[in-house]
Amino acid sequence: MTISVLTIVKNRADHLAELVEGLRRSVVPPDELVIVDMGSTPPIMAPDAAFPVRLVTLGMAGLPLAAARNAAAHIAKGEHLLFLDVDCIPMRGLVGEMRDQLERVDGLICAEAFYLGPTAARDGWDEESLKLSARSHPVRAFPADGIRVEGNAGLFWSLVFAIRGSRFADLQGFDEAFSGYGAEDTDFGFRARDAGVPLLFKGGAGAFHQHHDVFDPPLQHLEDIVRNAQRFYDRWELWPMEGWLDGFENMGLIARIENRVILRRAASAAELADARKSSAF
Repeated sequence: MTISVLTIVKNRADHLAELVEGLRRSVVPPDELVIVDMGSTPPIMAPDAAFPVRLVTLGMAGLPLAAARNAAAHIAKGEHLLFLDVDCIPMRGLVGEMRDQLERVDGLICAEAFYLGPTAARDGWDEESLKLSARSHPVRAFPADGIRVEGNAGLFWSLVFAIRGSRFADLQGFDEAFSGYGAEDTDFGFRARDAGVPLLFKGGAGAFHQHHDVFDPPLQHLEDIVRNAQRFYDRWELWPMEGWLDGFENMGLIARIENRVILRRAASAAELADARKSSAF
């Protein structure tokens, strides 16, 4: 069976280069790499690799995550799909292990992402050195090897996951009604659960998450998150991204009144600067 690796990118050419380098070192190389450029400036250039690379540009404003992932899946030729965020470096065994697991089980499989510091993943990096410095996510616990069923669909993450192409089509991909940033991945996890597709956490080979500054809470996506949170609540009758919504509410940026979330004001330049952090946790 064939496996396509899919990534979406906007203005992170350096991160993309390391993702491709990780794929070059893979024990089992992908049958292809599909890249969707969400309007980078300058435009992303297709990298050289020993496997086929297809690059398409999505002509939409903002950060259309759901539409970009769907576009990548639509043109992918592989029978299995491995989605990698552009800031992820796959370990040598990831592609082969994901392909083999999808041969055995029809599920939504997440692999572990290990977080790197700012000086890691420079030129000349090696996997063993990255393993020594990387940190696990404090909330998502993965098995040492094999797979286990995760009963909380809210823990699905789109950083590094794999699914059969036919199953992704059955689920109709990510819901593009979630425009911009936020909640599209949680909605996908919930719809997979309701369709009887198990969420599986995989041990063994995962990916390294490359360092970049973050906003906590993500004020740069305030309007998207408010809009998508309301859409998610209207569908599922619970709030997604509650930690972020709580942060916005404590700052007086939003209010939640009964079943509605209301944008009170935009974040100030000072608030944006204060929220910028050098680490996700």
